[in-house]
Amino acid sequence: MTNVFEAVKDVMKTLIDDEPKPPLHIGEAMTCWTYLTMLEEEVANVQIGLNTTTDTELLDALHASMELAKAQSKELRDFMLQEGVTLPPVSELKPKSEPGTVPMGVKLTDDEIANALSIKLVANYMMCATGAVQSVRNDIGLMFVKFQAEKLKFGASLKTLMRRRGWIKIPPYYVPNGLPAQ
Repeated sequence: MTNVFEAVKDVMKTLIDDEPKPPLHIGEAMTCWTYLTMLEEEVANVQIGLNTTTDTELLDALHASMELAKAQSKELRDFMLQEGVTLPPVSELKPKSEPGTVPMGVKLTDDEIANALSIKLVANYMMCATGAVQSVRNDIGLMFVKFQAEKLKFGASLKTLMRRRGWIKIPPYYVPNGLPAQ
């Protein structure tokens, strides 16, 4: 069995990378392109939530999501431009509107906004994991690990809010045949 400290030491050795960086391979470029697209679409969707809700806790979560998505988007965009990767087309920013003016047939509920944000967060987290494990270059792998850790931290606070407010969607419990339900 591998000693945890040896494993950490081995990982740290791979992070000290004095070799010249090769061009991105197609998987690295595609993951960067896809993740940037996801971040930009997240910004557009968060703007819709900001235009729809009046719940102060949800507004705080949406603003935190927006700040994180914009920061990651800028870092990734700068990296991609430096590496010569074409940027994806993105949605236009949404104009600010007042939640009270949104028609009820169009207006999302706070539950729907929080769950849409949660689903986007899960997709972002999974894309970061993909980027981290498929990267040959350490700088790209570390960038995606950092992005993933930031999304994980935000996700923990969002999940706490969703549980407290009763918004979290929980699948049915699994009870194997022959065992009594709890």
